[in-house]
Amino acid sequence: MQEILIETTENPKVMKFVAGYNLIPGSLELDRDSDISEIPLAQELFNYPFVDKIFITANFIAVAKQDTVEWEHVSQGLKNVIEDELLANPRIYRQKKKQVYQIYAEMTPNPATMKFVSSQLLINGFVEVKTKEEAEDVPLAKTIFEQYLFAKEVFISDNFVAVTKDDSVQWYEVMVEMRAFIAEYLQEGKSVSEREPQKHENPVEKIIKRNYTDKEEKISAILAEYIAPAVENDGGKISLIEYDEETKTAKMLLQGACSGCPSSTATLKGGIENVLKQFIPELVQNVEAVNG
Repeated sequence: MQEILIETTENPKVMKFVAGYNLIPGSLELDRDSDISEIPLAQELFNYPFVDKIFITANFIAVAKQDTVEWEHVSQGLKNVIEDELLANPRIYRQKKKQVYQIYAEMTPNPATMKFVSSQLLINGFVEVKTKEEAEDVPLAKTIFEQYLFAKEVFISDNFVAVTKDDSVQWYEVMVEMRAFIAEYLQEGKSVSEREPQKHENPVEKIIKRNYTDKEEKISAILAEYIAPAVENDGGKISLIEYDEETKTAKMLLQGACSGCPSSTATLKGGIENVLKQFIPELVQNVEAVNG
């Protein structure tokens, strides 16, 4: 790492942070009214409310502070920020700040499915890829299938990727590698999906090609408010696919981690069915699963 030296100046409000090489061709003088949208270092420094102005030229960065703090309390913190930013971008050019994708792995109720959660939004909605042949217009899923032969299905929703594996490996053997692979893929700015995502509000509409009846709308509303958030948190998706008024049976489409999950039947009977029977007993007495 290029160590930055801290130097005082004749102006007590200004401190210099000196590198061992030229940082920039020419110079930059920036204040809080300047356009810093393509200068990541300035964005980081102006995150500190006491930073008033920044001057960058030759091999140093001069920071002017307000009177609200003393240098002895903040100079080391600014030095660390500058060192980190110069490590990522040794030369200061106008450049868009890269999004940083922090990825963590999370188990789901389905032991075959692992959920990889991103700190950034991936898509607005969801896409489900059941086979390698379906992945042509979903580049992230296609790459996962090509890289990992054990991958059976990929479900991408909002800020996570849920991958379902076959029985040839255990997650503890491959989880860390896949997490790093997905993080690197996203960090390089590659496309997640070229397919139009399905919307969460009524994801089943494209499948059944019909509008909900008033009774189905009531069932769907209870699902959306009380059940869907918990299911989505486990890397899955649940939607009303069919309703039989005569038997008061609601059939649910299970997608993502829920599809094929050994505990999904118990969850439907023990949790979802009970919730629906409690809120709308006049409509629902039974719940059945349909795997997506």
